[in-house]
Amino acid sequence: MGWESYVRKVVPYVPGEQPNEAKMIKLNTNENPYPPAPGVAKLLAGFDVDRLRLYPEPTCKVLVDAIAEYYGLDSSQVFVGVGSDDVLAMIFLTFFNDKKPIVFPDITYSFYDVWADMLRIPYETKPLDEKFKIKKEDYYGENGGVIFPNPNAPTGILMELSEIEDIVAHNRDVIVVVDEAYIDFGGVSALPLIERYDNLLVVQTFSKSRSMAGMRIGYAMGNPKLIRYINDVKYSFNSYTMNQTALALGVEAMRDKEYFEETRAKIIATREWTKQELKRLGFSFGDSKSNFIFATHETVPAREIFEALRKENIYVRYFSKERIDNYLRISIGTQTEMETLIRFLETYLTHL
Repeated sequence: MGWESYVRKVVPYVPGEQPNEAKMIKLNTNENPYPPAPGVAKLLAGFDVDRLRLYPEPTCKVLVDAIAEYYGLDSSQVFVGVGSDDVLAMIFLTFFNDKKPIVFPDITYSFYDVWADMLRIPYETKPLDEKFKIKKEDYYGENGGVIFPNPNAPTGILMELSEIEDIVAHNRDVIVVVDEAYIDFGGVSALPLIERYDNLLVVQTFSKSRSMAGMRIGYAMGNPKLIRYINDVKYSFNSYTMNQTALALGVEAMRDKEYFEETRAKIIATREWTKQELKRLGFSFGDSKSNFIFATHETVPAREIFEALRKENIYVRYFSKERIDNYLRISIGTQTEMETLIRFLETYLTHL
């Protein structure tokens, strides 16, 4: 099969398991445990399905404008895509075209190396320190671009804004991408820095704090020239990326600030309660500022706990990767769900 030598072969990203059990507690993919804003449900119930026979507006203007208004930006500073994965893929395709390697952490969102391999982008990973923190000095050298999440995933560790600015300032000749999928759960966004640095892109998503992982909405914010370049690539790839319902419902989700703050506060409070309970049961972890906790137990292997939880239809995430193969990433569910998790762990660990 001679044609096979021309195939673009990649090792694909493996998403978190999506079980469909009648009674389960799903804490493995960092989804929001609360429903979207009430306005989303109201609009969806009365949605004019006749609109679905028409192509969506290709510039995504209604949603771009809503995001820009929320953050006090001009619409020319916002790019919208099909989830932050799509947005990040467009960024890789648009800006990471140097022969020098791009750089990102060794323990981080595992789609970065997949995109780099698929697009034939050279890359280097920089090891986190012993406390799973990014070392800013590792990103000062010559490179073809920089990307990292803040808070990082799967560790949940937050980098201070001053350290992020140091990285951006040391990389003025390349694009720096701060992936802020989890920033709403306790961090300070790097967004204000886009007014001072024309090489910075800040990427966020509706999937976590806005309870809309199933709608696939992500966005990037940066100076207008960067946004124009990404749009040029998008229109050369797929003009109609966002569907009619995603555009309309995204606007409603962005408008309801009160509901957003309410659900965000509940998740943060439950996270802090869960931290105390996990400590009591012999777990240790960094100070997560995300909607998950990355924990290891002092005596029981993570894989054993993962399997025991799975038998009870409680799903968490386990990574069989060097340095983190004795950790579990536990998403924050409702208070009731986390209490059920803790009760099971208490019983399980007591009877070992």
